[in-house]
Amino acid sequence: MVSMRGRLVAGVHCSHRAARIVVCDGDSGDVLRQTVVRFADGAHGDPVSWLRAFGEAAGGGTLDDVEAIGVTAQGHGLIALDGQGVVVAPPLPHDDISASGPAAELVEELGGPQAWLGATGLVPNAATAVAHLRRLAHYEPEEAARVVAAALPHDWLTWQLLGCPAELTTDRSDASTTGYWSPETGGWREDLAEAAFRRPVRLPRLVAPGEAAGRTPEGLVISAGAGAEAALAFGLGLEHGDVVVAAGAAGAAFAVHDSMVADPSVACLADATGRRMPVVRTLNAVRVLRGTATMLGVDTAGFDELALRSTPGACGLVMLPYLDGESVPHLPHAAGTLTGLHRESMTPEAFARAAVEGMMCGLADGLDVLRACGVPVERVFLVGVGARSAAVRAVAPMVLGVPVTVPEPAEAARAAALGVARQAAWALSGKPDVPAWTRPATAFVPPGDDDRAVGTAVREQFADVRDRMYPDLAARTAASVTGRHRRG
Repeated sequence: MVSMRGRLVAGVHCSHRAARIVVCDGDSGDVLRQTVVRFADGAHGDPVSWLRAFGEAAGGGTLDDVEAIGVTAQGHGLIALDGQGVVVAPPLPHDDISASGPAAELVEELGGPQAWLGATGLVPNAATAVAHLRRLAHYEPEEAARVVAAALPHDWLTWQLLGCPAELTTDRSDASTTGYWSPETGGWREDLAEAAFRRPVRLPRLVAPGEAAGRTPEGLVISAGAGAEAALAFGLGLEHGDVVVAAGAAGAAFAVHDSMVADPSVACLADATGRRMPVVRTLNAVRVLRGTATMLGVDTAGFDELALRSTPGACGLVMLPYLDGESVPHLPHAAGTLTGLHRESMTPEAFARAAVEGMMCGLADGLDVLRACGVPVERVFLVGVGARSAAVRAVAPMVLGVPVTVPEPAEAARAAALGVARQAAWALSGKPDVPAWTRPATAFVPPGDDDRAVGTAVREQFADVRDRMYPDLAARTAASVTGRHRRG
């Protein structure tokens, strides 16, 4: 085998907040240098600002001697282009729900959730590109009339690096998020994109894992790139039984898996290596903690202090954290609920603790969905802004019931960029096998026997309140699980 040592590769991650570049040794994966440039306020939806930030991050010698680059970017954003490659419609903000009506319309037109699962592995929602196409056609017909091609953020950035007259390209992981990619064939469902947009639209060329999308005018290899979550999973080096739990404003749980998962609560995406990546999303996570802290009149540190002063179980106080409805379980019109008020539980400490435990029980429900679909859940990587909370870190192993690790902030922040840097090394090598980069030793904190028992009690209390509030939910869940086992 030809050594890659000394051949430098780079990963670019353009998130909602910043452009990050990491430069690595192509053989070992050791990070040699990195640069971060944050966007100006309001620039997260402006592709030109992403490119400007990348240029600034790449300056000062950051990319000196680099031979290959991989790109990942914010997910679930559609960039509509005209015939000259000019952006007609930039991506909507990640929390914009204006495509929710078009998404529901599309689900009905194809014949319901099961029809979409069979066709694309997911059910469209307000964040899905296919719904954005319908929204554009319906609400902005003049702009839609100018549109020739549809791309995702990482596709657009890769295209910019390749330079004219390069064609648009994408990879299977980002393509799988669109709602017009087939997990069965690994190719586009152009008919679904055309039906959504009400006329044909050009889609990027699909690049296989480990292959190059092309070369820059300077001769640098540009790899296929990846969706942000797939890049994160690749950068963390997920193994069998590992699950990432991402606690942002909303929540997500995802793993790398070998077989297809067909469940309305799961988006069965593609990963960055040729495998599957089932993802479960919850609508409520850190926004629950922020809302509770605001009500209590404390900052983040003060909130953590209150929650940690309370006993596990929050003196019987239970919060169902469905502030904006919920997708897992399917309760689109639900509201948050606080029950178990007694004199001893009517304290700021119990209220803060109930918020943390309620949020973690909601994320644990997502893990249960993965388990019911045959995805092993043996260890959890806890990432996202919620992982910075001392109270969340203390409660997570107890409620999730499995060993948990919280990557160091620097490691977590660069994991997605590291994933596409690893992919760049793969494309540069020309070999069929994924580069076996050395990953730092990871310490997982298992729940102790006492913590496991307390965590079980907390989850049982949460489930009891949830089932009493929504008495038909238990029956629907049981029927769904039975159906999953029948299919599997």
